[in-house]
Amino acid sequence: MRHNRDHRELSRTHEHRRALLRNLVTALFQNERIETSVAKAKETRRVADRMITFAKRGDLHARRIISGYVTSDKVVKKLFDTIVPWYAERNGGYTRFMRVRRRLGDGSEICILELVKSKEQMEEERKARTEKREAKLRAKEEKRKLEREAAMEEVRSAEKEKGRKES
Repeated sequence: MRHNRDHRELSRTHEHRRALLRNLVTALFQNERIETSVAKAKETRRVADRMITFAKRGDLHARRIISGYVTSDKVVKKLFDTIVPWYAERNGGYTRFMRVRRRLGDGSEICILELVKSKEQMEEERKARTEKREAKLRAKEEKRKLEREAAMEEVRSAEKEKGRKES
């Protein structure tokens, strides 16, 4: 029986497991999506959902508790400013994981753990990505155009020099 067994040990000591989960939760909040093993994802999900629920309180005590667990101040700010408002109307189920493949080395099942977003948020992100891509392409094209003009100017100045030498 599994009486009083409330977490996975992940074949690590208490300190190592805590450090691992802190790093995974921080990476999840920072990147909004991580790839890890299924066992680690299930344990990270427990902690991340609790952190989001705690952060929804929004008071100073919650911020200090989360700052003590999450390893980056920027990530804590992102959690309170951007991530928590996504879930204002939601009671739990802030993360999901999708099984992807098996790792070649040891055959462990790998999954993607990500923060759940609404369809509107996904559409906004898609638009932002396409705008960013288009801006990058425009900048690249502008750079090529300037390089072509500089090359043409160089050729013209070389022809003028050649014409002066001949006269």
